[in-house]
Amino acid sequence: MNTAFLPEAFLNEMKELLGDEYKDYLASFEQQPRSGLRANGLKISGSRLTQLLPWNLTPVPWAEGSYYYDSSELRPALHPAYSAGLFYLQEPSAMAPAAVLPVEPGQRVLDLCAAPGGKSTQLAARLKGKGLLVSNDISSSRARGLLKNLELAGASNICVTAEEPAKLARKWTGWFDRILVDAPCSGEGMFRREPDMVKDWMAKGPSFYAPIQREILLQAARMLRPGGLLLYSTCTFSPLEDEGSVIELLKKVPELCLVPLDPDLVPRSMDSPVLPGTLRLFPHRLEGEGHFLAMVRKNGQESSEEHLTAGMEGETQDFPGTPCRDAQALDFLSRIPAFAGQTQRLRVIEKEEKRGKPGGRASSKQAVARSSGEVYLLPEEMPSWKSLRFLRTGLHAGSLKEGRFEPSQALAMTLDPEAAPHILNLDWTDQRILRYLKGETLPLTHEEGDFSGWVLVLAGGFPLGWARGNGGTLKNKYYPGWRRQ
Repeated sequence: MNTAFLPEAFLNEMKELLGDEYKDYLASFEQQPRSGLRANGLKISGSRLTQLLPWNLTPVPWAEGSYYYDSSELRPALHPAYSAGLFYLQEPSAMAPAAVLPVEPGQRVLDLCAAPGGKSTQLAARLKGKGLLVSNDISSSRARGLLKNLELAGASNICVTAEEPAKLARKWTGWFDRILVDAPCSGEGMFRREPDMVKDWMAKGPSFYAPIQREILLQAARMLRPGGLLLYSTCTFSPLEDEGSVIELLKKVPELCLVPLDPDLVPRSMDSPVLPGTLRLFPHRLEGEGHFLAMVRKNGQESSEEHLTAGMEGETQDFPGTPCRDAQALDFLSRIPAFAGQTQRLRVIEKEEKRGKPGGRASSKQAVARSSGEVYLLPEEMPSWKSLRFLRTGLHAGSLKEGRFEPSQALAMTLDPEAAPHILNLDWTDQRILRYLKGETLPLTHEEGDFSGWVLVLAGGFPLGWARGNGGTLKNKYYPGWRRQ
């Protein structure tokens, strides 16, 4: 690729930043950008995925269960395993931030600039269904795509919001154990992969994005509990946006301290000469695009509970909504082991796609909630939701329609097949898989017999979605918004 499209001001910056490596950086534009996929740890291990997929995959060294593939030969999204949520397509360097941030099951984690969802699905897998992941994007349209990717991954302990960081910080002061800020940036690290980003750089550039990043970081720091960790990342090379934003944050929030990152966390990354302990990823050094990583810790001993109370003055501390006792929903969900003991907490709240008025934090076990005919399994604990714009609180379990309960696509993606009323397990080579993903009615073989009621359709043992038995055929209940054309 010719580098003549790169702005002179950008090239001068890179010369100063890279020194003797500048020529190697320019030479990297002659190489094809690498593509990656990451096994969804909620459903499958990386080793098992490589056995399943008939492709030549090589490991990405900084992200467990992640692999390079040849995008000139393969279209992985067409494989049924993608529709089963077994892997996520992600630029290899973009896998680094969520891999570097130490996350343990049971923690409260915030992905503040989360769309399209690659890092959120990565964090959800690290939580292993325990604790809470809040994924936020200021854009409602982007947040809807984020929600789809989380549901496809089978993440259940989630909340998805579309709010400004400052508004979240007023509600959730000192509440999160871990926060990831993959901030909007000038995109210099993506110029090789997406040359059109140069146009945005010329129109705006680092001076436009740096103030935005610094404001986001300040609000993120407010939401971090004492002892908590915040990982800041960008896909740009600009010192103004990268080290400059971190240095400014440390000046303004003295209770924060830099946590040095070992370059071995991302093999062949560069320890930043501008701010040692932060990492720079360059396409001439490793098989991926440009990225920057920095981590800070909040000092102090005050508990997150005290911070939370301070941020929620005057608000109730209970589950959203009021009890709901729909017999069909209770009957269906009570047969699922994960719902055992939770159905007595069925709740009625406003429809989640609109601005809601649920109450504050829930401190007890998971609960099932009904929202304008929609049934939700709430997370074990939730921060305050009053006056916030949210798209999802917990797992959407299903809908109540004309006196009957219909299980949701999201529920199908989280289920152990053994918990389903009935299953139809199709071999990966069965042509009916594609018919199902297109929304068509499925014929049944004589050996498969007849089904009555709800059937979980599987591919190779992994859920794709629901169908409803109708004698020798299955009526397709795959979510219309996900169907292939």
